[in-house]
Amino acid sequence: MGAQRTQAEQQVADLLRTAKRALGLSVTFLSRMDGTTQHLEVVDSSIPFLFPEGARMVQATSFCQAILDGRLPAVIPDVRALPEAMALPAARFPRLRSYVSAPVRLSDGTLYGTFCAAGLTTDKGLSARDQALMEVLAAAAAVVIEPGVVDRARAEEIESRLVPLLVEGGPTVVLQPIVDLASGRRAGAEALSRFPAHWKLAPDVVFAQAHSIGLGHELELLALERAARHLARVDGYVAMNVSPATLVTPECGALLARLPADRVLLELSEHDQVEDYDALSAAVAAPRAAGMRLAIDDVGAGFSSLRHIVVTAPDVIKLDRSIVDGVAADRVLTTLVGSLVDFAHGSGTLVVAEGVETAQDAAALRGLGVDLGQGWFFGRPGPAEALGPTDREPAGPSPVRAPTEGPWTLPLEARTGA
Repeated sequence: MGAQRTQAEQQVADLLRTAKRALGLSVTFLSRMDGTTQHLEVVDSSIPFLFPEGARMVQATSFCQAILDGRLPAVIPDVRALPEAMALPAARFPRLRSYVSAPVRLSDGTLYGTFCAAGLTTDKGLSARDQALMEVLAAAAAVVIEPGVVDRARAEEIESRLVPLLVEGGPTVVLQPIVDLASGRRAGAEALSRFPAHWKLAPDVVFAQAHSIGLGHELELLALERAARHLARVDGYVAMNVSPATLVTPECGALLARLPADRVLLELSEHDQVEDYDALSAAVAAPRAAGMRLAIDDVGAGFSSLRHIVVTAPDVIKLDRSIVDGVAADRVLTTLVGSLVDFAHGSGTLVVAEGVETAQDAAALRGLGVDLGQGWFFGRPGPAEALGPTDREPAGPSPVRAPTEGPWTLPLEARTGA
């Protein structure tokens, strides 16, 4: 049984063994009280078949509840001396005759359960000192189990929010225009997930929470399905976000196979870890062969993007807003963006700048050779019906370019290395 315990459970078991040896009683256990049932979660027993881990009993008729209610003392050297104790089921089976209990409370004062020791014979030596030892060990057990309790409560809260959303078909998906910086014309749009406002959580946080409780793939696939519905309602390409972990699933592969490949740009976040680049490359091979394009998102926000770019050879890199916002007035950002543009164009890759919010930044990005822009300056995310050609062209001189052949075509100077 010990081999099946978690690390926290084993630490509690060690505390129980300490109590059992110090008191010389037959069994020690940590119980969880849920309001109706007492659960024996971790047990150290000389008679395992009488006190199995996982056993449950009615909380209201337990020794522990009677002690918590003040109907019994915390230390009972002889159960037979207390009529109220003898009236409880445990006094008949398994015939408890001595008992010590201490409450286990979390840091916020919440009662988790009890830390107990019991004997099948009387023990006249049990005293207040033994109760003090149990209280110390109960406090130590609370410290051990609290992180797990917090994690379970967090998972339950996330699940309670997400499951109804999944049943309803997933998040709302809106579109934000992506604009050719040279012409000012819209080339495409990015599909962005939106969650209930009262959650007060950014989309990336919601997706991370979903993955933390095993619902991430389902949530992402539903978001992709809803993004795909926009393809029939707008022109240009639609950029759709997907994590590397979801991309390699068979379900995602089947979904992508149903889409018009030449109108989809898959965006992989720079922040997401890739556990198996070979699996990732295999997952995108068929869609890319059919004409689907691949983008690395959030470039410049960290270091993972360089590895992503080298291994996947994307068609597009998207500059993170952290190196775009204020680029017109920041020499360091100007140099960094210019270097990334040179790097991308040298390998035949388009560059999209995210988070463009001012005319000055739009003009600076255009001057640096950035191909496409996205941000509030060009349009906020909204329904497909609100998406139209952009009529605002960034101010400032335009770089010399050859006519473009489509949303994926690089400027002539980038294609020729000029």
